[in-house]
Amino acid sequence: MKHVIIFIIIIAAVVLSAAQPPKSSNGPNEIRSGNPKLIVPPEKANPVDIPKLEPLMVIDGKLDDPAWKNAAVFKDFIQVAPGDNIEPSRKTEAFAFYDEKNLYLGFRCWDEKDKIRATVAKRDSVFGEDNVRVWLDTYNDQRRAYVLGFNPLGIQQDGIFTEGQGADFSVDIVMESKGVIEDWGWSVEVKIPFKSLRYTAGPGKLWGINFARNIDRFNDEFDTWMPDDRSISGTLIKHGKITGLNEIKTERTLEIVPSITLSETGSRKRTIPLSVSAINPYHPVFNPNGIQDPGRFVNDPIKYDIGVNIKYTITPNVTLDAAINPDFAEIEADAPVVTANQRFPIFFQEKRPFFLEGVEIFQSPLSPFYSRTIVDPDAAVKLTGKVGKNSFGVLVASDNAPGNFSEDERSDPDPRFRPSAEFLDKNAYFGVLRLKRDIGSENNLGFFGTARIFPRNRNFVGGFDGKFKIDKATVLKFQALATHSRRNFFDADLGRSQYRTGNGVGYYLSVDHSTDRRGWFIEASGRSKDYRADAGFTRRVNTNTFFFAHRVSTKSNPDATLIRLNSNQFIRYNLDWKGRPQGGVAGTNFNLNLQGNLFVYTEFGIDYTKIYEDEFGRTRTPTRSGAFFGEPTRSTYSPFAVANFNKSFNKRFNAYGFIGTIWNALDYDFGAGPRFDRVSPAYLSFLERYYQNPTTAGDPPPLDPGKGQQFDLELGFEYKPTDPLRVSLNYTKSKLTRYDTDRDAFDTNIFTLRSTYQFTRFLFSRLRWDYDTLNSNASGQFLFGWNPNPGTAFYVGYNDNFNYNGFSPITGQFEQRFERNSRTFFVRASYLFRKSF
Repeated sequence: MKHVIIFIIIIAAVVLSAAQPPKSSNGPNEIRSGNPKLIVPPEKANPVDIPKLEPLMVIDGKLDDPAWKNAAVFKDFIQVAPGDNIEPSRKTEAFAFYDEKNLYLGFRCWDEKDKIRATVAKRDSVFGEDNVRVWLDTYNDQRRAYVLGFNPLGIQQDGIFTEGQGADFSVDIVMESKGVIEDWGWSVEVKIPFKSLRYTAGPGKLWGINFARNIDRFNDEFDTWMPDDRSISGTLIKHGKITGLNEIKTERTLEIVPSITLSETGSRKRTIPLSVSAINPYHPVFNPNGIQDPGRFVNDPIKYDIGVNIKYTITPNVTLDAAINPDFAEIEADAPVVTANQRFPIFFQEKRPFFLEGVEIFQSPLSPFYSRTIVDPDAAVKLTGKVGKNSFGVLVASDNAPGNFSEDERSDPDPRFRPSAEFLDKNAYFGVLRLKRDIGSENNLGFFGTARIFPRNRNFVGGFDGKFKIDKATVLKFQALATHSRRNFFDADLGRSQYRTGNGVGYYLSVDHSTDRRGWFIEASGRSKDYRADAGFTRRVNTNTFFFAHRVSTKSNPDATLIRLNSNQFIRYNLDWKGRPQGGVAGTNFNLNLQGNLFVYTEFGIDYTKIYEDEFGRTRTPTRSGAFFGEPTRSTYSPFAVANFNKSFNKRFNAYGFIGTIWNALDYDFGAGPRFDRVSPAYLSFLERYYQNPTTAGDPPPLDPGKGQQFDLELGFEYKPTDPLRVSLNYTKSKLTRYDTDRDAFDTNIFTLRSTYQFTRFLFSRLRWDYDTLNSNASGQFLFGWNPNPGTAFYVGYNDNFNYNGFSPITGQFEQRFERNSRTFFVRASYLFRKSF
């Protein structure tokens, strides 16, 4: 712990040195941006009054309705990227007015008609071409805002921007928009029902606002209504204000979305119980009976799932969500990733609509809540909102997945392979409480509490977090959590798990200082050995991490070949809670923004890793072996180098790539499935003895980690041959070859092909194909969909999964032929019923 105390003292010294009293302001309308000085004119510095009008208009994108002549006008946009608050390449104007039920926004974007980049894209896929955006800070708290984007055809991209975390575009709101391209340029009209937003309004109330335009072909030029002072940390604090929203008709809104899914699934099933067919399916050494289960393909009866999602707006700023037997079958599956030689879990983004409402309030540095731990909920209820300076979120859910076992598992004749009756058909119950209190204009304190209860497994987490702005360029964040668990904990000294009570702590502290040309970042975080957050995401326990990075940047020059260069120097050190070193890294990187929409990134350095056998299994004693063969610890210094690029060649084609290598990378000797068995010297020696005489070979040896050369590569492109059609191909390779045996620990190649055709804004078809050479497995999906608004949708789809010269998912044994693992045909329909009171 002395290392932790020393590092905290260092952070405190840095913070105190940075927290000098800010210089006196030269006036309320002036913002400094180093050199030259930026003056915000009164029409931007003062709140803009939004008029209330009574339009009789059709949203057609043309802005020719008389109401637009009386709307509030936002003009004189400024280029903030790649230029630093300079004249924009093209003129842009935005407009706003409201009636008692809707907010209306308009954009006029002057440009050459034949150079405008726009396609019939799917929702949330428009930021790779020309677009306009608006941020609506509807609580005026400078912490959270809706970010709404539209391409020249009016296709939408919507999400939530959270200060310090960025934008999450998985959130969808109900609104209407249309865009048109004309000889002079393009325009967009938007109609946003107030009942789609969470907000406060009335006499004297302000909203934060900013408008932006993104011109893709000019090095991804970004023009905004308000200037962007790069010497000030944060985004929403630099936005303007609007007022006058005094006559909004307050409505309570009830949304009911019933859904039904009909599906017919066929899959391979066992013909021989697991207990008979294999002790361990991945190698004949562990399958002494040599019994191969050919399996049989069984088409299950047609299955139907009926569910309902309910949303009730109690007030404009408090929302109740409920889901009863929700259909959370994901229309788009997670992309395949490299899983070989991975010690720790991999994070996947949430995609399910119910969990995305108010998602930003449940986010914090240590991730005590990760909604994907709720796998298959029977029912869930959530209350989120903000009252005054207090934000809150409450969630309870019942998860059917932990006690849901297959028929093969339930009916196995060997009781060792059958699930215990204690867990059979039992649900896990979740509870989450989140509270936050705003302090001043940019600071906050919060509380986080979670609980997960399952038979013989109880976990409770609670703690506090906060964010404080020390000065205009420096932000401090912290979180401290305590956990209490009753569950099985592995005891390395005993070599087995013990059912006991365990208490743990986790902490996070960071200081981020950022200006235009320089910046630095300090972070300390850790989780103790018995730290558990079963409702959250925890990558590693029994570790402390200390990190420091320093940034130097050139001044932006949009006319130069090198528009901007960012360089970071960084160092990290890890140790466990006994003070034993676990690793570290030191390196530097360069991020180049070049002409022609070309971005290049390079990084190199040296990594240090040290591992201990008690992290992988039991410790050794005089009478037994430990988790490692040979020495009980392993360490390596691993130089590394990586480079990647991203290039938009034109409005039809863009490509990207990544290449990297690590010298002395550690192979943990896990093996990588049936195609890549363990390749350590100890294991290969054991196999040689086994094949000579299985009866005298003995047991397989413990893990024997060793050094090797790792190579990683990723290449991809997206091509738009016509406006409605998009085709993308991605290739990922990862390979590790051990030095001591010259054998490949793994060599995986993943291919992903996607194709989408948008017949209209709401009607589309999609084809997806994934292939992973690690297990010779291919999966594909064809989907036809109609999605006119969030909640209303109709899908017809077909999923297929098969192997070719691959390995049986039942026994892991090689199959020299085409074998289908599963296939599903499904039809899914849902409809949004919306009623206001």
